[in-house]
Amino acid sequence: MKIVDRKDIAVITKELKASGKKIVFTNGCFDLLHAGHVRYLASARELGDCLIVGLNSDNSVKSLKGESRPINGQDDRAEVLAGLSAVDYIIIFDEVTAEGLVAEVQPDVYAKGGDYTIDSLPESKVVAAYGGRTVLVPEVSGRSSSNIIKKLSGEKTN
Repeated sequence: MKIVDRKDIAVITKELKASGKKIVFTNGCFDLLHAGHVRYLASARELGDCLIVGLNSDNSVKSLKGESRPINGQDDRAEVLAGLSAVDYIIIFDEVTAEGLVAEVQPDVYAKGGDYTIDSLPESKVVAAYGGRTVLVPEVSGRSSSNIIKKLSGEKTN
C-alpha cells in the first residue's frame, strides 16, 4: 500500500536506508493533478531510489490556499497520487509546512518545484542540519491548479 500512516514512516525509511536506498521526499497540495505535477514527480523520483510524498491535509490546504480549496479531498488526492508510478509512498500531514515530517523521514534529497528558492523553504534548513540536500526541480511553465481554476471560472490564465 502506497498510502501510509505517519506513525509508520520511521520504520519504512529505516528499512529503505538499511537496504541502501536513496530516499527523495517532496510535499505539496497536489489538488487538481495535472501534467506539471506528473512531470515534477517523475523528475523528483529520478533523484533517488524511492519517492515519498508528503500530502497536505484538507485543513492545511485551506490554511495555505483559502476556504475554497482544496477542490478534491485528501483521500481522493492521495489515491490519485498513488496511481502514479513515480510515487512510492504518500503520507498525509496536517501542518502548513513539512518541516516536522522532513525531520522524521530525513531524506537524502528534499525536492521542491523551481518556483521556490532554497532560502524560502523552511524544510531546507532541516535537511541541511542532518546533511541532506535540497534540489529545485524546474517548474513546467503554465501548468498549475490555480490556472485550471481560473480557466474554469472564465478568467484569463498566464
